Amino acid sequence: KFDFLGLRTLTIIDWAVKAINARHGARGAAAIDIATIPMDDAATFALLKTCRTTAIFQLESRGMKELVRKLKPDTFDDIVALVALFRPGPLQSGMVDDFIARKHGRAEVSYPHPLLEPILKPTYGVIVYQEQVMQIAQVLAGYTLGGADLLRRAMGKKKAEEMAQQRSIFVAGATARGVAGNVAAHIFDLMEKFAGYGFNKSHSAAYAVLSYHTAWLKTHYPAAFMAAVLSSDMDKTDK
Repeated sequence: KFDFLGLRTLTIIDWAVKAINARHGARGAAAIDIATIPMDDAATFALLKTCRTTAIFQLESRGMKELVRKLKPDTFDDIVALVALFRPGPLQSGMVDDFIARKHGRAEVSYPHPLLEPILKPTYGVIVYQEQVMQIAQVLAGYTLGGADLLRRAMGKKKAEEMAQQRSIFVAGATARGVAGNVAAHIFDLMEKFAGYGFNKSHSAAYAVLSYHTAWLKTHYPAAFMAAVLSSDMDKTDK
């Protein structure tokens, strides 16, 4: 599935980079290429941690600023998670608080089965993404990726008959791979619970790239970046 979205943020980034490179060119400095900036810039994450996220893509609403303040992102993966977690389902379910507590060492990071550690390590043992549900089915119960996608869709629709069928396929597949039946059933329940909140990781990551690019520009070239932001909102005086 491809989503093609027209985002004004892309125009803002383009305008900012053109303004920066025009100034760089005038004094003989090298041009910047936004596609090749380091994705682990300490100054950018320092800016994010102080919640100065006005005009930063996806991270500027009051509620999101509160989440940024609690999470204190220090890796690109954290920004991907922020975009996925800031929705009513995850926020009301308590999984966001659990995620934050685990990240900051206030709660233990645990995995329902050792095989799941590589899949759930980037999210501190919490199932956040639809792709993780699919990977668990693949690794633990021998699903094909196509079969795992059907499982993901079934979980999203919550049809009781379909779910009962999938549960027996999952448990049978997992026990055939040496996983205890009760553990397999418990993991299926966890997947079913989180599938309702699960967000598409590829969508979240694509948005997080733009969040990071705008944060990097605001950190290193605030005048050019804010000029581009103001120009794009010129007709909205309240903004």
